[in-house]
Amino acid sequence: MSGKLSASLRDLGRLGFSEEQGELLEIATRFCRERAPIQTVRHLMTQDPGHDPAVWKEIGGLGWLGVAIPEVYGGSGLGLGCVVPICEQMGRALLNSPFVSTQLAAQALLAGGTQAQRERLLPLIAAGEAASVALAEEAGDWSLENPQAGAEPDGAGGLVLSGRKILVGDAASAGCIIVSVTYAGAPALVIVERSHLPAGALRRENVIDETRRSFELDLTGVSVPAANLMDTTLAMAGLSHLHLAANLLAAADMCGGTQAVIDLTIGYLNSRRQFGRLIGSYQALKHPTVEAYVRYEQARSHLYAAAHSFTDQGAAEIAVRMAKATADDAYAFASDRAIQFHGGFGFTYDCDAQLYRRRAIWHAAQYGDGAWHRQKLASLLL
Repeated sequence: MSGKLSASLRDLGRLGFSEEQGELLEIATRFCRERAPIQTVRHLMTQDPGHDPAVWKEIGGLGWLGVAIPEVYGGSGLGLGCVVPICEQMGRALLNSPFVSTQLAAQALLAGGTQAQRERLLPLIAAGEAASVALAEEAGDWSLENPQAGAEPDGAGGLVLSGRKILVGDAASAGCIIVSVTYAGAPALVIVERSHLPAGALRRENVIDETRRSFELDLTGVSVPAANLMDTTLAMAGLSHLHLAANLLAAADMCGGTQAVIDLTIGYLNSRRQFGRLIGSYQALKHPTVEAYVRYEQARSHLYAAAHSFTDQGAAEIAVRMAKATADDAYAFASDRAIQFHGGFGFTYDCDAQLYRRRAIWHAAQYGDGAWHRQKLASLLL
């Protein structure tokens, strides 16, 4: 381990950076660097399913899908905080896979599933089966507590679903999708398995981050067994938990991306010459780059503080909202400066800086941007 990395780990240790997180960080850094060079990322952007199935199989073989799943269900039981360094390095490399979607599905089952549902599905996820969640709708309600999609008894021992979901990550690769609906006048979660979806139920969406695979899910005519309705008494708590889990993992991806785009910018500043000088020697470019790095360090500190306190009721919500808000600001600023500093080339499709800017915009639109989270924080802190 390099001296620089060791020092970084010691500093983060004051925030509860565990030995397990440190080990996962080292492995994930090496894995993502080797499996997702930028040329591979750009190639996969133009292909379906948008990720390399062989790499996905390797991710399963490393046991990463079961990091936050209890041992009784085939995982390692380390908790969601240990998923953070993996997501951080995936974001740094822009490595796309159904990893985050699958983690959120597992969290939904842990927070709101019945014992039978957990015993049936969590071992499959831990063993490598992709899954996803369908929470967003056209109304764009980031709170997740007001689903317009519905579920009603069909009179034959099942449930008939209705409505549409959007921005369903990696749905085409998922063995099951956990969908938020309104049931009996209250929010609920329902497990929709691949076999329940009729032809044409999924439509791929064009989104700003082309490394992502996002789908619209039409629930018209979709029927599921009544046993696929998750515990309705846990639905509200489960949605709240999912909201925080999604924002925690998004903040991790954003911090990794922020680090990468700063490195990209510094590399360009130290190689591009203009008027006989390296452009990195100009203060007009130095100062914003330093500001980007300071914002990154602040965001990463908030990230690992949130990872450390994620299981602490009350403190978790404050920490996660702070982490997402600071990561949103840091990623937006660093990626925007990267494009500007690359000059005219920065505004072309061939400049890698725009890939990070697109990812930053994508995350800002998912589960709340920085301004929205600060608004929520005001009511929690004042």
